[in-house]
Amino acid sequence: MRYHFGHVDALLDARIPASPLVPRLAPMIDSSDKPLVVAISSRALFDLDSTHQIYEERGLQAYMDYQREREDEVLQPGVAFPLVTKLLALNDDEMDHPGVEVLLLSRNSADTGLRIFNSIEHHGLKIERAVFTNGASPANYIEPVGADLFLSANAEDVRKVLMAGYAAATILPQATRENRSGQLRIAFDGDAVIFSDEAERVYKTQGLEAFSSSEREAAMTPLRAGPFKAVLEAIHRIQSAYPADETPVRTALVTARSAPAHKRVIMTLRAWGIRIDESMFLGGRDKATFLRAFGADIFFDDQALHCESASQVIATGHVPHGVANEPASSGPDEASADEAGDDGRDDGNDDGAGTPS
Repeated sequence: MRYHFGHVDALLDARIPASPLVPRLAPMIDSSDKPLVVAISSRALFDLDSTHQIYEERGLQAYMDYQREREDEVLQPGVAFPLVTKLLALNDDEMDHPGVEVLLLSRNSADTGLRIFNSIEHHGLKIERAVFTNGASPANYIEPVGADLFLSANAEDVRKVLMAGYAAATILPQATRENRSGQLRIAFDGDAVIFSDEAERVYKTQGLEAFSSSEREAAMTPLRAGPFKAVLEAIHRIQSAYPADETPVRTALVTARSAPAHKRVIMTLRAWGIRIDESMFLGGRDKATFLRAFGADIFFDDQALHCESASQVIATGHVPHGVANEPASSGPDEASADEAGDDGRDDGNDDGAGTPS
């Protein structure tokens, strides 16, 4: 069986029900030739803020009429548009790698989605597959379409996809800066994103001293997989087709961890056989300035506080997964392990919910 993430041993009995902390199983497939498949909502791909406002203020029928009347008007790029163009550009070289597929997974109907497809064609995006759910959650279609990653402006849809055991992120709307380098650069947080939230739970429930001690003692024990491990593996398969100094994709781990908690991260990636080009153990420093220096096209983090800061300078995806996104409890400290050494606190999630997306 293929496990998207989580504790493998705990899932050997298929009778165990799925939960936010115990993701579902998926049939094993040979992933060596599988492309990276990214499902994206229309509001993440295009700038639909004004049309979404019509839906919220005037209702569904007004929204439908508006889209039909303007179906020949080209939509402007949204926050994730530059990322999509760089992902699709990876298919244009002659290197032997699995490639990338981007597909549209939208709450629009096919009727209102015609404007979106017209805009895709106008911008020259090679997006051929689409699922229009007409207001229903797209989460049920992640497995059938074979997606490794779901990007959306609807936080509730993102949570449901994460619950199903797949990588997903809520694209935040604030970013305006675009990395104009030809190289695709993707940055990831560690705990609850690439890795499980097991270490964060120690920090949350027992405090910094217990966390540091636990990570030191477990330094040689790999962390369990988080929701974005499969995404990182797919990127690694693409990178492996190129000489290390000529790859069109560059990755970075940007974490608030610091020594001695760094060693377990390094040993985990080594055990997985996954390449990370740059690693930043920031000890609680603000991530935004480092992400800007790295030139990230997108950054994925589970902490709303870090996402809000990063989204001012780069495209950012909030990953509402793990202990930091659960209701506050009475632990010794409400901060997370990924904020060790920082006085900042997580202040909740961005919802951004809405029907057409």
